[in-house]
Amino acid sequence: MRFMVGVDVGGTFTDVTLVDTVTAEIVNHKVPSTPADPSQAIMAGIRQILEMNHVPFDQVMYLAHGTTVATNSLIERKGAVTGLLVTEGFRDLLEIGRQTRPGLYDFFKEKPVQVIPGQLCLEVEERLYADGSKRKELNKDSLRKAIEELKQSGVQSIAVCFLFSYLNPEHERQAVEEIRRLFPEVYVSASSEVVPEFREYARLSTTAINAYLGPVMQQYMQNFQQSVREAGIPVDPYITQSSGGIISIQESVAAPVRTAVSGPAAGVVAAARLAELTGYKNMITFDMGGTSADFSLIENGEPKVSMEREVEGFPARIPMLDIHACGAGGGSIAWLDAGGALKVGPESAGSLPGPAAYGRGGTKPTVTDANAILGRLNPDGILGGRMSLDVEGARRAVEEHICTPTGLSLMDATMGILSVVNANMTRAIRLISIEKGYDPREFTLVSFGGGGGLHCGALARELGIPRILVPPSPGTFCSLGLLVADIRFDFVRSSLQPGTASGLDVIQELYAEMEREANKMLEKEGIAVPNRKFVLGLDTRFKGQNYELTVPVEWSELTPNGIAAILERFHEMHEKNYGYSNRNGQIEFVNYRVTALGMLPKAALKRAEEHREGKPVPFVVRDVYFAENGHAETCATPVYNRTDLQPGDRLTGPAIIEQMDSTILVLPGQTMEVDPYRNMIIHTFSEED
Repeated sequence: MRFMVGVDVGGTFTDVTLVDTVTAEIVNHKVPSTPADPSQAIMAGIRQILEMNHVPFDQVMYLAHGTTVATNSLIERKGAVTGLLVTEGFRDLLEIGRQTRPGLYDFFKEKPVQVIPGQLCLEVEERLYADGSKRKELNKDSLRKAIEELKQSGVQSIAVCFLFSYLNPEHERQAVEEIRRLFPEVYVSASSEVVPEFREYARLSTTAINAYLGPVMQQYMQNFQQSVREAGIPVDPYITQSSGGIISIQESVAAPVRTAVSGPAAGVVAAARLAELTGYKNMITFDMGGTSADFSLIENGEPKVSMEREVEGFPARIPMLDIHACGAGGGSIAWLDAGGALKVGPESAGSLPGPAAYGRGGTKPTVTDANAILGRLNPDGILGGRMSLDVEGARRAVEEHICTPTGLSLMDATMGILSVVNANMTRAIRLISIEKGYDPREFTLVSFGGGGGLHCGALARELGIPRILVPPSPGTFCSLGLLVADIRFDFVRSSLQPGTASGLDVIQELYAEMEREANKMLEKEGIAVPNRKFVLGLDTRFKGQNYELTVPVEWSELTPNGIAAILERFHEMHEKNYGYSNRNGQIEFVNYRVTALGMLPKAALKRAEEHREGKPVPFVVRDVYFAENGHAETCATPVYNRTDLQPGDRLTGPAIIEQMDSTILVLPGQTMEVDPYRNMIIHTFSEED
């Protein structure tokens, strides 16, 4: 066996990457997504790419995919009927939530509908003190009564979240054992297993989401695993986590909440790999697909990780790559609000009916339609000619919905659509960079996704980003990320300790306990000891603060002499994030984290040397409309095939580079060169700028 396959499921297309581990050859393929059953597109894409490249199915040694099943089930509220068991007196906690509101002064802002209805939230007699000691033993009669009531209500899943169980999980474990004895067919999710750390509501919300998604994920994984085996592929697939690591299909069923944003995470992992190869350590990733655009920041080669994010309005207390999404994709629909202002997104035409230019019945104008009208997309077809474009249909859509109501000309309306969507994406980049203390001018914009290449030049110029890196296969970059990721498990424990050496014994034991647990999980995954790596983090704050900063630590620093280095690192991080740090303030340690990595074989990215004589030759020259430089003009623009470009080639904009999975636009005044890894490096500003 010598082949690796990665599959990324998007809202419009499903991307597949095939890597030959012997020759290091990388092949990519795209098929339309099947939202009703994502596994259909996944298996169709796998079959097609293997058959096109004459690869026997039994030669696949590794298969990984990013899934949108969990996210879609939550968005569409198609999870399992779920019950909840909580400590007596806390039945309404899920509904009450916390004081933080997305629209504090908006009386008409509706809260998201809870995944567990109030009548299925039941109380159990038990109570722990805040230090984890028992105040009231678990009442088994009360527990059995609640289980029976949920069973009679027809629940498919049960979440268990008792007060302070992150310190002492005994009562939750007893409850889980009793549930499995009395109701063996039900899916069970306990907070002490899913998220054993403090913050009551976030812990409850995460556990509830996990239980809600569990049966759906279980059914999907069973079906997918069966399809893989029926196809003759001899390995079990891996699933990408929101943290950027991967887990086995069995572990994903136990913790489906960890796969909530798995697709976009794979692209960030691939970008981090490029940072390692190219030396561009600081990157802003820009992933523009058909439905949305996702942005993330990589500093010094390491992607930023958030310990709590909201997923469809609900807090999820799990490690996730800090990815910010906005409704700005190729399929994002342009529309006029009540005041006549032009808006773009978040509604998308998706894959069906898709943009008007796709000729599948879409009648509303989209970002893709605007690019087609301006001549930036090949009128003879995209996806290597497999999909034709109806440019006239795109014109009709823009004229009917934008030009006629506003009186704008066709070109002004289409450029307006691009200006609005670019402004939306610029704001998203500012959110993850400038608003967090990072200067975009010190970063490289990594552009991928099917639509990224058409917009990256304008975004970089607006934000002062000096260069853009476009990987060899930007439209299928996320599926490549699946083939350079490692197995990852994240562990956490909570214990409030003073920021001194006095609590070191407790802290050292917590880290040792987590590493023992991590070794068991990695052993279960078949990872040899030399291929295991452990990364430690310590959530630290000033006493009285409500939120923490995760400070990286080494085992050698968990000593009386090493504490000073940890505290100094905290002060530096606090000053960078908040603009100040009180070096005389009292500090406390809160959460203790271990990230366990299992190193896997990775797709190799080959380096090539410059060997071309002469300049690349365009295969056609096309009239393209530009207005990004402050004045409108139609330019005779050379169009190149990406496969014809070699390392060392240089071009001056305007230029268009086309390939099967994307189209890249080099604006007037910008220059492009191909590096040894066949990445396109676009220099945003000319020397005159």
